[in-house]
Amino acid sequence: MKKTKARRLNLKHEAGYWHGRFMAMASPCEVLMEVEDKKLAARILEAVMAEAQRIEKKFSRYRDDNIIYQINNANSAPVKVDDETARLIDFADQLTQMSEGLFDITSGVLRKVWKFDGSDKVPEASAVNAVLDYVGWSKVTWQDQTLQMPAGMEIDLGGIGKEYAVDRCVQIARSLTKESVLINFGGDLATTGERKNKACWSVGRLITGKDNAVGLFQLNRGAIATSGDAHRFLLKDGVRYSHVLNPRTGWSVPNAPHTVSVAAPTCVEAGMMSTMAMLQGEQAEEFLKLQEVDFWLD
Repeated sequence: MKKTKARRLNLKHEAGYWHGRFMAMASPCEVLMEVEDKKLAARILEAVMAEAQRIEKKFSRYRDDNIIYQINNANSAPVKVDDETARLIDFADQLTQMSEGLFDITSGVLRKVWKFDGSDKVPEASAVNAVLDYVGWSKVTWQDQTLQMPAGMEIDLGGIGKEYAVDRCVQIARSLTKESVLINFGGDLATTGERKNKACWSVGRLITGKDNAVGLFQLNRGAIATSGDAHRFLLKDGVRYSHVLNPRTGWSVPNAPHTVSVAAPTCVEAGMMSTMAMLQGEQAEEFLKLQEVDFWLD
């Protein structure tokens, strides 16, 4: 029975480590484990999968059976949330303050007019302006783990959810083995610690704007998160519109880098910096230099 279960996992042995794959949060996910025992590798992969799926189920805005749906369909009624949800909303609130409103979890409603499918279908200004009435964290009341917002407004934790899932899965992997494990969810990645002989994990990344060339990250500790328009954009009259939107205007941030990758101790910290850098537009590099972090721009 155990052997049958192990065969169902997408788990292969490569050059000195086990490599597991699955899909979650609309992203290809992989777990690289420098362990020898296949049963242990399978346990780690199953535990990581389960946690990624739990977080996706709880916080995805595409479901109708979770706390996000409850909040977004409260029709202006207050909603009391659990501790985990409260911590994420508190973090989002801090990011909004730090970015002076450029990071805003209520801006997800702009997806009603923006469809980043690689086409040239840029929305009309009137359509964007109509949706802007439902954007703005300042319109929301958040206190004592209770959130209340005007009818028609929504929150979307997608801007921090995947990075949060990576960090949670790193903690789970650490609880199961002392050997090095790399968690990579769609280009947002972190490791539990150094590999044997201080070797690095090598992870490819797509470089947008350079004929989709592939670069390479060498990671031996900490995390790296990437923001950009490699897969989600519009292209019209030679202008590329990134999916990173300014919540004040409802439009793509002009002159932003195609891709921003940042290294930090945790994936949440790295994701915070990469997203905030994208929101700075042409000032992204200057912003990151002030943060004194390792970063890559394309």
